[in-house]
Amino acid sequence: MRAHPTFGDSLLALFLVLFELPQVITARGEQPWWVFVLVDIGLIAPVVLRRRRPFLVGYVILGTAFGQLLLDGFLAPGELVRPADMALGIALYTMVVYVGRRQALIYGIWLTVGTMLWAGTLLRPTTEAWWVAAAVVMVLFAFCWTLGEFVGARHAYQREVEQRLRLLEAERDHQAKIAVVEERARIARELHDVVAHAVSVMVVQADGAQYAVHTNAELAERAIKTISSTGREALTELRRLLGVLRAEENADERTPQPGTNSLNDLAERVRVVGLPVRLKLKGELDGLPAGIGLGIYRIVQEALTNTLKHAGAGASAVVRVARIGDNIELDITDDGFGTPHELVSISGGNGLIGMRERANVFGGTLQAGPRPGGGWHVHAVLPIQGT
Repeated sequence: MRAHPTFGDSLLALFLVLFELPQVITARGEQPWWVFVLVDIGLIAPVVLRRRRPFLVGYVILGTAFGQLLLDGFLAPGELVRPADMALGIALYTMVVYVGRRQALIYGIWLTVGTMLWAGTLLRPTTEAWWVAAAVVMVLFAFCWTLGEFVGARHAYQREVEQRLRLLEAERDHQAKIAVVEERARIARELHDVVAHAVSVMVVQADGAQYAVHTNAELAERAIKTISSTGREALTELRRLLGVLRAEENADERTPQPGTNSLNDLAERVRVVGLPVRLKLKGELDGLPAGIGLGIYRIVQEALTNTLKHAGAGASAVVRVARIGDNIELDITDDGFGTPHELVSISGGNGLIGMRERANVFGGTLQAGPRPGGGWHVHAVLPIQGT
């Protein structure tokens, strides 16, 4: 857990106070102790807010330093250097990191002027100590500037990386939404075909019943029963259709839709491509509603397609479709090296989005992820009795 910036700056200010405290206790010269305390407050206290108000804090510290220079140099001699004076270097570093080079350069010029005045008033300009002291202080300020440049460049790099990550996340979400819309449009078109087929069957059966009602009552009764069951199925599919977005693109696609009876053909086509597939069917699957059969086929198709893309050479897959009570359970597993779940999430995972949309349309659930022993596993449950 990352600490709040003010907390870290408070610790830095406390560090300066601990170093400055002996100077206050053993204050020498003609200055009273309370002058030391006021100067220390002006130098150290603003450090707590240096990252929130870097410009204001920098000049408060600078103004206090010039006030200290006035007191020590012209009014009453004091200490040459105090631990609290390190706040000037901290302020310069903060200006470079959080304000910018231009303002930091102006600040550095003021520090240079103050350093020359400090060395010229508190030391004898004719002695070597004047130049040495000024050089040492300027080297320390230069070090603070360099450190600020390094940290500032690192912060800029982190901000750029964070911005790119936000853009990638936004793009991923956008692509996911597009994939959802496209998949729903495809499902809507397919369910439209299912309903249209059911209505066509009803019309044909109704015409047959009309002709047979007076000559063959038994045949007419069977036709009416077929109309009744087909109508109920069509209503169920129509309710699903109304809950799915309908797109106008590719409206001319009207090919016959596959179902559970097409799974053997699908497995055979995948085997020809190079992926060994074992298909295991359990329970009565022939009498399923057309929409459910289509959903099962599409989920298996997409899962096997993902296996072909990501499982690698030498992998094999097992497809299990079982009717258990009023539910259809699907299990598609492979033994390849698979694609890590994190990579699927980053890349968008449109195949998984499509399968989940298929399951959601029929009120079912779908989970997909890597297997503990290697490979990938897709598990879906589709209720037969839809609303």
